[in-house]
Amino acid sequence: MRIAHTAVALSVAFATAASEAEKAFGDPELYLEKYIGQPRHIEIQIMADKHGNVVHLGERECSIQRRYQKLIEESPSPAVAPRLREKMGEAAVRLARAVHYTGLGTVEFLLDRDGSFYFMEMNTRLQVEHPVTEMVTGLDLVKEQINIAAGGNIRRLRRGVRLEGASIECRINAENPDADFIPSPGKITALHFPGGPGVRVDSHIYAEYVVPPFYDSLLAKLIVHGRDRSEAIRRMQRALEEFVVTGISTTVPFHQKVMAHSRFVEGQLHTGFIEEMASELLG
Repeated sequence: MRIAHTAVALSVAFATAASEAEKAFGDPELYLEKYIGQPRHIEIQIMADKHGNVVHLGERECSIQRRYQKLIEESPSPAVAPRLREKMGEAAVRLARAVHYTGLGTVEFLLDRDGSFYFMEMNTRLQVEHPVTEMVTGLDLVKEQINIAAGGNIRRLRRGVRLEGASIECRINAENPDADFIPSPGKITALHFPGGPGVRVDSHIYAEYVVPPFYDSLLAKLIVHGRDRSEAIRRMQRALEEFVVTGISTTVPFHQKVMAHSRFVEGQLHTGFIEEMASELLG
């Protein structure tokens, strides 16, 4: 990806990106997109069955990212009011209908500060962050996906899905945030997962587990649910304090800093949040 603010910069960036694309993929073709400064990354969860029923399950805020990879997700977004939610949801549903989509999927948008939103991509699968949608809707998305694949219908959801409370997910990665999120493979010498009301951990790790250097660094997903966003943040802060992983570096301390940051608490987010607040969140 290259950002160009002038015609001269565009010429240079285009040539560089085309060269990199040809070396990496054997194809130098590129496409241009409108650049939006400090957008929010908002995605809409959709569900479509083989009987023509298509519904959306609200949005997820995914703006806390490093190197375009998500670290924290939440639902609902503090920036999306009911009217905007329906507008974005309807756009996602129309897209799914247009391609005769079946199954679960996520339509991703960039949301500008003036409320305009722009289509970015569609992920035709279940997302890592799907648990926050499960927490606020009460639906088991894996079960729904299997039901649709087996020929079931989702007619009961056509009247709309009510979002209850707020949910936040922190991706606990084997990375060192203070060293530019460099991977931290090695043996986990001790492990303790948090628990309690409204706390969920999805993970495969255990004490003495060896984190390999070859794959994705995701160790666990820590998900909380609260009556509102403020309670969800407090619950996440408590859960992070109880989350113990020794032997390797993880993103737990980073998430603690984000949850305590005034800008996050106020919901003032955008995709460059980490870079902008690096002096306060990293190092």
